[in-house]
Amino acid sequence: MKTMIIAVAAAVLATSLSWAAEPPKMKMATEIPEGLTTPDNIQSRLGELSFFDGVPDVESAQKVYNLLDFTHAYQAFLDGTKIASMDGIRKGILEFGPANTTAVLFEGLMDSKALFLTANTTSVYMFSWLQMGDEPMVIETPPNVLGFINDHWFKYVIDFGNLGPDEGKGGKFLVLPPGYEGDVPDGYHIAKTNTYGNWVLWRGYQKDGSTADAVNNTREKFRIYPLSQKDNPPKMTFVNASGKFMNTIHRMDEHIYNEINDVVQAEPLMGENPELLGHLAAIGIVKGQAFEPDERMRAILKAAANAGSVTVKTVISKPRDKRFYWYPGESYWLTAFPGGAYTWELDGVTLQDIRAAFHFYATGITPAMALKKVGKGSQYAFTYLDSNGNPLDGAKTYKVNVPKDVPARDFWSFTLYDNQTRSMLQTDAQFPAIGSNDKGVVQNEDGSYDIYFAPEAPKGKENNWVQTVPGKGWNTIFRLYGPLESWFDQTWRPGEIELVKYAQSEAPCSCDDK
Repeated sequence: MKTMIIAVAAAVLATSLSWAAEPPKMKMATEIPEGLTTPDNIQSRLGELSFFDGVPDVESAQKVYNLLDFTHAYQAFLDGTKIASMDGIRKGILEFGPANTTAVLFEGLMDSKALFLTANTTSVYMFSWLQMGDEPMVIETPPNVLGFINDHWFKYVIDFGNLGPDEGKGGKFLVLPPGYEGDVPDGYHIAKTNTYGNWVLWRGYQKDGSTADAVNNTREKFRIYPLSQKDNPPKMTFVNASGKFMNTIHRMDEHIYNEINDVVQAEPLMGENPELLGHLAAIGIVKGQAFEPDERMRAILKAAANAGSVTVKTVISKPRDKRFYWYPGESYWLTAFPGGAYTWELDGVTLQDIRAAFHFYATGITPAMALKKVGKGSQYAFTYLDSNGNPLDGAKTYKVNVPKDVPARDFWSFTLYDNQTRSMLQTDAQFPAIGSNDKGVVQNEDGSYDIYFAPEAPKGKENNWVQTVPGKGWNTIFRLYGPLESWFDQTWRPGEIELVKYAQSEAPCSCDDK
């Protein structure tokens, strides 16, 4: 018995030593260059990891796989936000009625009751969801609109209206379903999509403060129907959504992965980047398979969603990439499309952080939003910060100067947004906005404008004031409609948003003392 015990002990000791001992010098051995190997015991963010000459023990392997799954889930959140956002839009539209036959029309403009990413308060919005089968679908569009189609992966399909092939006259567009190889009749503007679900959007214009022309043109001209029904198109149902609650915002917690999965299951994969689909597959989102994460994966998805959420909020509000800024090093006004790249591909590189931040903050992908079009379309500058780089606080009073000769052929405006929902800030006012089209806005003697943002109107500045909410942060977009050359060559630029310091304890103030 003693002999057996001694033998077992010797074997255990030998095994133990084999982990720690240096291997013998072999005849063919060479010196291994520095940096090619890793130690068997590593202190890392994961804690202590133990390996036997490159092979982990069970506990270390699990730690590594937990990290790998987290990495996939984190990247899936950042790159997949756009997918969840589009599905949020789909669900919001379908609350008003079925696809193809329902047009959600904001006859009295969109207001702060709608949860919709960074919409404006001046355009006549129209939304519809195009749900395709195997045959092409016809869309008849009205004149004098800015419109486009984005697919279910949130990718650009085509423009229509003033910057589309119909040149603002209205026309008939034929949308071909994924992989369509059938006949294509003449007489249509052709659009090819890689998804069966598609978002149809346009913005109409007010005329002399009235939405009537845009609304009537939409009701008279807009149709969606299968090509086979071109001789007898079905009627559309128009729903006036002005003043009504709607929600198109995606989740920011672990349930965002369920929203992404809905799109993966519904659409052909050919329309999405295989690398993103790889991240999704690694966490269990695979077309044709149920998404059923176990307890371990659910915990990882929750942690990744939390990390993704704070990442996009940080990047959009305090970007470190200088290309995000209109005037780098001099101003906090931001652009969502550096270099006019609506695809976020610039100098051969995809600006992934900026792309993720955009899809968190805004909606709608079209070249028209980014390219230089003097006198046409619109341009945007946004900020979360005052002139000192501090977050905009709804309890405080701010002023921004809009210098004279504003480079807007049509008009300019400021709209305020809730930092959490990225939708219009909900205040006592229906429209948390102000612009050159608003009656009563007072111009300074030098031709400039001073606009105030505060919980209460500064004395004597009521016509130039937008209400904010104590206890809430906010951000704003400055819009130029029909932007002129001085905007693009930066010989004109807006002032910074400056904190107003009250004289003594006066509140509200005359706001002349700073």
